[in-house]
Amino acid sequence: MKPDVKAFFDTATFTVSYVVKDPGSKSCAVVDSVLDFDYSSGRTDTKSADEVIAYVQENGLEVEWILESHVHADHLSAAPYIQERVGGKIGIGDRIQVVQDTFGKIFNEGTEFQRDGSQFDKLFKEGDTFTVGALEGKVLHTPGHTPACLTYVIGDAAFVGDTLFMPDFGTARCDFPGGSAETLYSSIQKILTLPDETRIFVGHDYKAPGRDEYAWETSVAEEKARNIHIGGGKSEAEFVKMRTERDATLAMPKLIIPSLQVNMRAGQMPPADDEGKTYLKVPVNGL
Repeated sequence: MKPDVKAFFDTATFTVSYVVKDPGSKSCAVVDSVLDFDYSSGRTDTKSADEVIAYVQENGLEVEWILESHVHADHLSAAPYIQERVGGKIGIGDRIQVVQDTFGKIFNEGTEFQRDGSQFDKLFKEGDTFTVGALEGKVLHTPGHTPACLTYVIGDAAFVGDTLFMPDFGTARCDFPGGSAETLYSSIQKILTLPDETRIFVGHDYKAPGRDEYAWETSVAEEKARNIHIGGGKSEAEFVKMRTERDATLAMPKLIIPSLQVNMRAGQMPPADDEGKTYLKVPVNGL
Protein backbone atom coordinates (compact mmCIF):
# COMPACT_ATOMS: atom_id res chain seq x y z
CA MET A 1 0.00 0.00 0.00
CA LYS A 2 1.20 3.52 -0.80
CA PRO A 3 0.89 6.02 2.06
CA ASP A 4 0.32 9.71 1.49
CA VAL A 5 3.45 11.59 2.55
CA LYS A 6 3.60 15.30 3.34
CA ALA A 7 7.06 16.79 3.91
CA PHE A 8 7.98 19.83 6.00
CA PHE A 9 11.44 21.30 5.40
CA ASP A 10 13.18 23.29 8.14
CA THR A 11 15.65 25.65 6.50
CA ALA A 12 17.49 26.43 9.76
CA THR A 13 18.60 22.83 10.30
CA PHE A 14 18.00 21.36 6.82
CA THR A 15 15.73 18.78 8.47
CA VAL A 16 12.77 17.13 6.77
CA SER A 17 9.82 16.11 8.94
CA TYR A 18 6.99 14.01 7.57
CA VAL A 19 3.31 13.32 8.11
CA VAL A 20 2.60 9.81 6.83
CA LYS A 21 -1.09 9.10 6.24
CA ASP A 22 -3.07 5.93 5.60
CA PRO A 23 -4.87 6.75 2.31
CA GLY A 24 -7.93 4.83 3.45
CA SER A 25 -8.48 6.61 6.75
CA LYS A 26 -7.54 9.68 8.79
CA SER A 27 -4.76 7.86 10.67
CA CYS A 28 -1.23 9.22 10.39
CA ALA A 29 2.24 9.24 11.90
CA VAL A 30 4.67 12.13 12.35
CA VAL A 31 8.34 11.39 11.65
CA ASP A 32 11.30 13.42 12.99
CA SER A 33 9.65 16.65 14.15
CA VAL A 34 11.56 19.88 14.87
CA LEU A 35 11.48 22.27 17.82
CA ASP A 36 13.08 25.55 16.76
CA PHE A 37 15.98 26.67 18.94
CA ASP A 38 18.07 29.84 18.79
CA TYR A 39 21.37 28.96 20.43
CA SER A 40 22.56 32.53 20.83
CA SER A 41 19.55 33.51 22.94
CA GLY A 42 18.68 30.10 24.38
CA ARG A 43 15.09 30.51 23.20
CA THR A 44 12.80 27.87 21.74
CA ASP A 45 10.01 28.43 19.23
CA THR A 46 7.30 26.14 17.91
CA LYS A 47 6.85 27.55 14.40
CA SER A 48 8.03 24.38 12.63
CA ALA A 49 5.98 22.08 14.85
CA ASP A 50 2.93 24.33 14.54
CA GLU A 51 3.01 23.89 10.76
CA VAL A 52 2.79 20.12 11.24
CA ILE A 53 0.01 20.48 13.82
CA ALA A 54 -1.95 22.85 11.57
CA TYR A 55 -1.74 20.36 8.70
CA VAL A 56 -2.98 17.56 10.96
CA GLN A 57 -5.86 19.62 12.31
CA GLU A 58 -6.91 21.17 9.00
CA ASN A 59 -7.17 17.71 7.46
CA GLY A 60 -8.88 16.11 10.44
CA LEU A 61 -6.07 13.60 10.90
CA GLU A 62 -5.57 11.32 13.88
CA VAL A 63 -1.94 11.00 14.99
CA GLU A 64 -1.18 7.44 16.08
CA TRP A 65 2.62 7.68 16.24
CA ILE A 66 5.31 10.32 16.68
CA LEU A 67 8.39 8.50 15.43
CA GLU A 68 12.05 9.36 15.97
CA SER A 69 14.56 7.77 13.61
CA HIS A 70 17.32 8.34 16.20
CA VAL A 71 18.60 10.81 18.81
CA HIS A 72 19.27 13.74 16.53
CA ALA A 73 22.41 15.82 16.99
CA ASP A 74 21.42 18.73 14.75
CA HIS A 75 17.94 19.72 15.89
CA LEU A 76 15.67 19.45 18.91
CA SER A 77 12.64 17.17 18.75
CA ALA A 78 9.15 18.63 19.13
CA ALA A 79 7.65 15.23 19.97
CA PRO A 80 6.20 16.09 23.41
CA TYR A 81 4.78 19.39 22.13
CA ILE A 82 3.04 17.66 19.24
CA GLN A 83 1.84 14.85 21.50
CA GLU A 84 0.30 17.34 23.91
CA ARG A 85 -1.69 18.99 21.13
CA VAL A 86 -2.70 16.16 18.81
CA GLY A 87 -1.84 12.92 20.59
CA GLY A 88 0.19 9.94 19.41
CA LYS A 89 2.72 7.61 21.02
CA ILE A 90 6.40 8.58 20.88
CA GLY A 91 8.61 5.80 19.54
CA ILE A 92 12.36 5.27 19.04
CA GLY A 93 14.78 2.35 18.79
CA ASP A 94 15.43 0.26 21.89
CA ARG A 95 19.15 0.96 21.59
CA ILE A 96 18.33 4.42 22.93
CA GLN A 97 19.52 2.97 26.22
CA VAL A 98 23.08 2.83 24.87
CA VAL A 99 22.85 6.44 23.70
CA GLN A 100 21.41 7.56 27.05
CA ASP A 101 24.19 5.82 28.94
CA THR A 102 26.87 7.37 26.74
CA PHE A 103 25.58 10.93 26.84
CA GLY A 104 24.29 10.70 30.40
CA LYS A 105 27.95 10.37 31.36
CA ILE A 106 29.19 13.06 28.97
CA PHE A 107 26.65 15.55 30.35
CA ASN A 108 27.12 14.38 33.95
CA GLU A 109 23.40 13.80 34.38
CA GLY A 110 23.68 11.81 37.61
CA THR A 111 21.57 8.89 38.77
CA GLU A 112 18.28 10.78 38.52
CA PHE A 113 18.49 10.60 34.71
CA GLN A 114 16.87 7.31 33.69
CA ARG A 115 18.86 5.40 31.10
CA ASP A 116 16.23 2.76 30.32
CA GLY A 117 14.33 4.53 27.55
CA SER A 118 11.33 5.05 29.81
CA GLN A 119 10.92 8.64 28.58
CA PHE A 120 9.51 7.17 25.35
CA ASP A 121 6.17 5.40 24.92
CA LYS A 122 7.53 2.64 22.68
CA LEU A 123 11.00 1.18 22.14
CA PHE A 124 11.21 -0.58 18.79
CA LYS A 125 13.60 -3.37 17.89
CA GLU A 126 14.55 -5.04 14.63
CA GLY A 127 11.58 -6.76 13.02
CA ASP A 128 8.89 -5.07 15.11
CA THR A 129 5.70 -4.06 13.33
CA PHE A 130 3.14 -1.35 14.01
CA THR A 131 0.11 0.06 12.25
CA VAL A 132 -0.99 3.44 10.97
CA GLY A 133 -4.63 2.86 10.22
CA ALA A 134 -4.64 -0.07 7.78
CA LEU A 135 -0.97 0.49 6.87
CA GLU A 136 1.61 -1.86 8.32
CA GLY A 137 4.91 -0.40 9.41
CA LYS A 138 8.06 -2.49 9.78
CA VAL A 139 11.13 -1.57 11.81
CA LEU A 140 14.67 -2.01 10.53
CA HIS A 141 17.54 -1.43 12.96
CA THR A 142 20.04 0.54 10.85
CA PRO A 143 22.86 1.71 13.17
CA GLY A 144 26.18 3.24 12.18
CA HIS A 145 25.38 6.94 12.38
CA THR A 146 24.28 6.24 15.97
CA PRO A 147 23.65 2.92 17.76
CA ALA A 148 19.88 3.52 17.93
CA CYS A 149 19.12 4.49 14.33
CA LEU A 150 15.98 2.98 12.80
CA THR A 151 14.44 2.91 9.36
CA TYR A 152 10.64 2.86 9.39
CA VAL A 153 9.17 1.08 6.37
CA ILE A 154 5.50 2.07 6.07
CA GLY A 155 3.81 0.60 3.03
CA ASP A 156 6.06 1.34 0.06
CA ALA A 157 7.89 4.18 1.86
CA ALA A 158 11.10 3.94 3.91
CA PHE A 159 11.99 6.75 6.32
CA VAL A 160 15.74 6.40 6.76
CA GLY A 161 16.60 9.31 9.05
CA ASP A 162 20.25 10.27 8.60
CA THR A 163 21.46 6.88 7.33
CA LEU A 164 21.17 7.78 3.65
CA PHE A 165 20.85 11.12 1.91
CA MET A 166 19.89 11.96 -1.66
CA PRO A 167 22.06 10.05 -4.16
CA ASP A 168 24.10 13.14 -5.07
CA PHE A 169 24.90 13.86 -1.41
CA GLY A 170 25.73 10.43 -0.04
CA THR A 171 25.53 9.03 3.47
CA ALA A 172 25.61 9.90 7.16
CA ARG A 173 28.68 10.69 9.23
CA CYS A 174 29.85 8.00 11.64
CA ASP A 175 32.16 9.86 14.03
CA PHE A 176 29.74 10.47 16.91
CA PRO A 177 30.18 8.29 20.03
CA GLY A 178 28.93 4.82 19.16
CA GLY A 179 29.11 5.44 15.41
CA SER A 180 30.80 3.04 13.00
CA ALA A 181 31.43 3.23 9.25
CA GLU A 182 31.56 -0.56 9.01
CA THR A 183 28.20 -0.82 10.75
CA LEU A 184 26.70 1.90 8.58
CA TYR A 185 27.77 0.03 5.44
CA SER A 186 25.93 -3.07 6.64
CA SER A 187 22.85 -1.04 7.56
CA ILE A 188 22.70 0.57 4.14
CA GLN A 189 22.97 -2.82 2.47
CA LYS A 190 19.94 -3.89 4.54
CA ILE A 191 17.95 -0.89 3.27
CA LEU A 192 19.02 -1.58 -0.30
CA THR A 193 17.57 -5.10 -0.15
CA LEU A 194 14.09 -3.53 -0.08
CA PRO A 195 12.24 -3.63 -3.44
CA ASP A 196 13.75 -1.25 -6.01
CA GLU A 197 10.52 0.74 -6.23
CA THR A 198 10.50 1.48 -2.49
CA ARG A 199 10.35 5.22 -1.96
CA ILE A 200 13.10 6.53 0.32
CA PHE A 201 12.50 9.67 2.37
CA VAL A 202 15.65 11.19 3.85
CA GLY A 203 16.01 13.11 7.10
CA HIS A 204 18.04 16.03 5.75
CA ASP A 205 19.05 17.69 2.52
CA TYR A 206 21.86 20.18 1.96
CA LYS A 207 21.63 20.70 -1.83
CA ALA A 208 24.61 18.92 -3.36
CA PRO A 209 26.87 21.03 -5.60
CA GLY A 210 25.16 21.64 -8.91
CA ARG A 211 21.63 21.20 -7.55
CA ASP A 212 19.54 24.31 -6.95
CA GLU A 213 16.52 22.82 -5.18
CA TYR A 214 16.18 20.95 -1.91
CA ALA A 215 15.02 17.37 -2.33
CA TRP A 216 14.12 14.54 0.02
CA GLU A 217 12.48 11.71 -1.95
CA THR A 218 14.40 9.09 -3.89
CA SER A 219 14.16 5.30 -4.29
CA VAL A 220 16.07 2.13 -3.52
CA ALA A 221 16.88 1.73 -7.22
CA GLU A 222 18.27 5.27 -7.47
CA GLU A 223 20.35 4.88 -4.32
CA LYS A 224 21.83 1.58 -5.53
CA ALA A 225 22.71 3.03 -8.90
CA ARG A 226 23.74 6.60 -8.15
CA ASN A 227 24.57 7.24 -4.49
CA ILE A 228 28.01 8.86 -4.61
CA HIS A 229 29.21 7.08 -1.46
CA ILE A 230 27.64 3.65 -1.71
CA GLY A 231 26.14 3.18 -5.18
CA GLY A 232 27.46 1.16 -8.07
CA GLY A 233 28.46 -1.75 -5.86
CA LYS A 234 31.16 0.01 -3.84
CA SER A 235 32.92 -2.33 -1.44
CA GLU A 236 32.90 -2.05 2.33
CA ALA A 237 36.63 -1.21 2.31
CA GLU A 238 36.10 1.62 -0.18
CA PHE A 239 33.20 2.99 1.81
CA VAL A 240 34.93 2.83 5.20
CA LYS A 241 38.03 4.56 3.85
CA MET A 242 35.97 7.36 2.26
CA ARG A 243 33.69 7.78 5.28
CA THR A 244 36.53 7.84 7.82
CA GLU A 245 38.56 10.38 5.86
CA ARG A 246 35.54 12.58 5.21
CA ASP A 247 34.34 12.51 8.81
CA ALA A 248 37.75 13.72 10.00
CA THR A 249 37.13 17.00 8.14
CA LEU A 250 33.65 17.72 9.53
CA ALA A 251 32.83 20.18 12.30
CA MET A 252 30.39 19.27 15.03
CA PRO A 253 26.76 20.22 14.29
CA LYS A 254 25.91 23.67 15.64
CA LEU A 255 23.11 22.40 17.86
CA ILE A 256 24.68 19.13 19.02
CA ILE A 257 24.97 20.15 22.69
CA PRO A 258 21.35 21.20 23.27
CA SER A 259 20.00 18.59 20.87
CA LEU A 260 21.50 15.58 22.62
CA GLN A 261 20.43 16.70 26.08
CA VAL A 262 16.84 17.23 24.94
CA ASN A 263 16.43 14.38 22.46
CA MET A 264 17.74 11.66 24.76
CA ARG A 265 14.83 12.74 27.01
CA ALA A 266 12.27 12.23 24.23
CA GLY A 267 12.19 15.97 23.50
CA GLN A 268 11.82 17.12 27.11
CA MET A 269 14.08 19.78 28.58
CA PRO A 270 16.28 18.85 31.55
CA PRO A 271 14.50 19.16 34.92
CA ALA A 272 14.07 22.72 36.19
CA ASP A 273 15.90 23.85 39.31
CA ASP A 274 14.21 24.88 42.57
CA GLU A 275 13.38 28.28 41.07
CA GLY A 276 11.75 26.74 38.01
CA LYS A 277 14.58 27.64 35.65
CA THR A 278 15.90 25.20 33.04
CA TYR A 279 19.54 24.96 32.04
CA LEU A 280 21.56 23.11 29.45
CA LYS A 281 25.13 22.00 30.12
CA VAL A 282 28.19 22.57 27.95
CA PRO A 283 30.79 19.82 28.52
CA VAL A 284 34.12 21.57 27.92
CA ASN A 285 36.32 19.34 25.75
CA GLY A 286 33.75 16.58 26.27
CA LEU A 287 32.75 15.85 22.69
